[in-house]
Amino acid sequence: MLSSNDFRTGSTIELDGEVWRVVEFLHVKPGKGSAFVRTKLKNAQTGSVVERTFRAGETVPQAILDKRGMQHTYREGEAFVLMDMETYEEVRLSPEQIGDGAKYLSEGMDVNVIYWNDKVIEVELPNSVVLEVTETDPGVKGDTATGGTKPATVSTGAQVMVPLFISIGERIKIDTRNDSYLGRE
Repeated sequence: MLSSNDFRTGSTIELDGEVWRVVEFLHVKPGKGSAFVRTKLKNAQTGSVVERTFRAGETVPQAILDKRGMQHTYREGEAFVLMDMETYEEVRLSPEQIGDGAKYLSEGMDVNVIYWNDKVIEVELPNSVVLEVTETDPGVKGDTATGGTKPATVSTGAQVMVPLFISIGERIKIDTRNDSYLGRE
């Protein structure tokens, strides 16, 4: 059990049979009445965000999450096959289970798979990945006065906005959290 007084950003709790992560919290002690904790919670499975108020000292079940290091070995149809790096067991995950990060997942990439009650709830990719540009329009000389960008497709099929000087075959670094170009590799 976790007391509402012990909430911290990133704490995980169980509410209504689901896992919620504390995004924001604020301890409020009004002049009249008892203290309370105002929180913003994000559902770990669906990504929805709700605001909820707890009485000070109210206890809620803490969600115990199991983080396992895995490596993406290959793709089988729609499923991504990941291998547990400790037990060498294979796990097949759908693109829905992986989420938005599926567009950056390439063979040999190490990821963290987060389990709750033996159920996959989240897949954490590295903050940045290096991928090769497979398709983009050629840059026009002298067209950089505005510092413009153009769409580029990388080797995993994801589309990223890149500067005009990037050409096909270059390896670029991409931030997986906000789909932005970080630089050449």
